Amino acid sequence: QVQLVESGGGYVQAGDSLRLSCAVSEHTITSAVIGWFRQAPGKEREFVAAVSRTGGTTTYADSVKGRFTISRDNAKSPVYVYMHNLKPEDTAVYYCASSPTYCSGYRCYEPTIYRRWGQGTQVTVSS
Repeated sequence: QVQLVESGGGYVQAGDSLRLSCAVSEHTITSAVIGWFRQAPGKEREFVAAVSRTGGTTTYADSVKGRFTISRDNAKSPVYVYMHNLKPEDTAVYYCASSPTYCSGYRCYEPTIYRRWGQGTQVTVSS
């Protein structure tokens, strides 16, 4: 029973842009927060960005602030991450996840508050 589906990953050059999408299902529409995480080979999964159910509140990791933008129109719409000026260190598998509880600031960074996860989409940035 698929509930979160990521798409939009790919192989790009440094400086390029990509848009990732996270499609939500009837089971995750009521989620308070949708977050994006990434995991590079041999590294811990790290927080990227999060958006509230209505799209009104966003949170970003310092490493992507100013380069990535997370957005959604409403609770039923996909959640997008627009990634600009991509760097080789952005290479990772990107996951979206849903949390039943609202978060703000560093609380959104905690993977444990997210209950459902997608399968991930690979982003590779070549130098």
